[in-house]
Amino acid sequence: MAHARHRQAASGAAERQRAGRDALPVLLATLAALGISAIAGFPKLAFPGSDNDSLMRLVEVRDLLAGQGWFDLHQYRMGAEGGLAMHWSRLVDAPIAGLILVFKPLVGQPQAELAAKFIWPASTMAAALWFIVKAARRLGGDAARLPALALGATALHFLSIFVPGSLDHHNVQLALILAVAAGLAAGSFAAGLGAGAAAAASLAIGMETIPYVAAAAAAVVLLLAWRGAADVPVASGFGAGFAGAAALLLLITIRPSQWPAAACDAFSGAQAGQAMLGGLGLAAVAHLYGEAGRWRRLGALAGLAAASALYLAIVYPQCLAPPYPDLDARLRTLWLDRVSEAQPLWALVFDNPAAAALYYVTPLIALALTAARIAREGLDPARAIVGLMLLAAFAVSLWQLRGASFSVALATLPLAAWVGGLRSRHAARPSAAGSLRLAGAWLASFNVVWGLAAAQIAAITAAAPTGTIDAERCETALSYKALAELAPGTVAAVSNLGAPILAFTGHRALAGPYHRNVAGNAAVLDLATAVPAAARDIAARHGIDYVAVCPGNPESLFLAGQAPDGLLARLAEGETPDWLEPAAGGTGTGLAVYRRVR
Repeated sequence: MAHARHRQAASGAAERQRAGRDALPVLLATLAALGISAIAGFPKLAFPGSDNDSLMRLVEVRDLLAGQGWFDLHQYRMGAEGGLAMHWSRLVDAPIAGLILVFKPLVGQPQAELAAKFIWPASTMAAALWFIVKAARRLGGDAARLPALALGATALHFLSIFVPGSLDHHNVQLALILAVAAGLAAGSFAAGLGAGAAAAASLAIGMETIPYVAAAAAAVVLLLAWRGAADVPVASGFGAGFAGAAALLLLITIRPSQWPAAACDAFSGAQAGQAMLGGLGLAAVAHLYGEAGRWRRLGALAGLAAASALYLAIVYPQCLAPPYPDLDARLRTLWLDRVSEAQPLWALVFDNPAAAALYYVTPLIALALTAARIAREGLDPARAIVGLMLLAAFAVSLWQLRGASFSVALATLPLAAWVGGLRSRHAARPSAAGSLRLAGAWLASFNVVWGLAAAQIAAITAAAPTGTIDAERCETALSYKALAELAPGTVAAVSNLGAPILAFTGHRALAGPYHRNVAGNAAVLDLATAVPAAARDIAARHGIDYVAVCPGNPESLFLAGQAPDGLLARLAEGETPDWLEPAAGGTGTGLAVYRRVR
């Protein structure tokens, strides 16, 4: 026993020493990514309207700082009468608000917000990269450290969710999922405890991480069932951390009166209860049956799975239905099916082959490497955990592009181990063939190499996308200056302009790119596609004060093409009905604003 404690202490000390050595390279890699963003002109800061969710997050943070309640997630300036109940979490609002509060007394509100736009994404990138290095070392030893830094930093930067201006929740969610992978790969009780807490936090921020948390939990359960005592520490730690963090997050993010209400698209009492049942159940099974026979473990785990399934069927069975069940059919066709992050692989291959190569090739290579290594060397727990999480992320990305951020980041772990192994063997026995293999492995492991290659091929075949970010798409703050100077009112504009209207003006936006805003989005869709005479009645019915049109916006172009006789198409062509009058903008900004004549 004393020897075991001594070994654990020595292992912990070595791990802390390695973590200390990793801190500086991770920081330097993060600063290098900032430098690349600077060379590119900080695109999200120059064109903030290109990222609706980051602007909407800033609006939520401003509302919180202005006194809106912690548990009140309503966005009162978007949607139909009464506003829109957002499905996001204060867990992301709070640190961004904290940064603004720290800097505001020193430099004022606008510069404090700018500081937060730099510090928040850079901090989450550093955390994500640190976990990549930690997990890659577990898969490939110290030789994987340099490849993990290089591949990880490159992959994270070109995902564009860590560049300055990215206040959305996807960056912190990705960092948390990488923390889950790193913690479970470490295999100890403490690391499992941290991994469980990170998994619960990722779900509390947004339910889109369910597939990756489920894959991690499935890997833990399967390893416990197969190996028994060897996996008791990490399984019991993961279960306890998952249950404990879920309970704490329920307390601090959901108003007690709302605990019985189940939500499918956001963390609620239902999900917290499920996490507590599953987490505590897993910890109990690991403690009571970890050293029992395999069949007894399987029976106990099967009973836990049955209890968890029964809980789901009784407490919130509605969440077993397909996503967005309340979405209007027209909104699904004319809006959701065109949202970039909701596109499947087969649509992306034809529309943007460079993006398809950027997001899908390296995860596929990493899956093949993982499968080959397991077949050759047997089932290593860390490799199985990372492989199953990567497989889940890749499967999600086939259905919706949003899963690609997770699959690309997770793919760097087996790729770093592969490159690290080749480097070690080449250093021990140098050869020309070894140099070629190593160079090929490096090139194949950078996702940006595949994206650039596909872009060149697409350019040769004239298949490259032609869209650009410019003022005509109304993605600059200047585009909304004239609108901001008008008396506050309700603005009807396509959904992609909703968040910028809230962020850059004091107006209310009827539409916004959020699936809960069914009534507001449907109203604007009706207005945009109706002939001008019928649109007049729609505008009066919804109390619309202004109609804002951005002819160069992709959503505007699409809707105008769908209804060439509709109000949006007519306004884009310069035809103004008698119930509207020009109010602002239009020249040099791309955004034209019309006031409704009463």
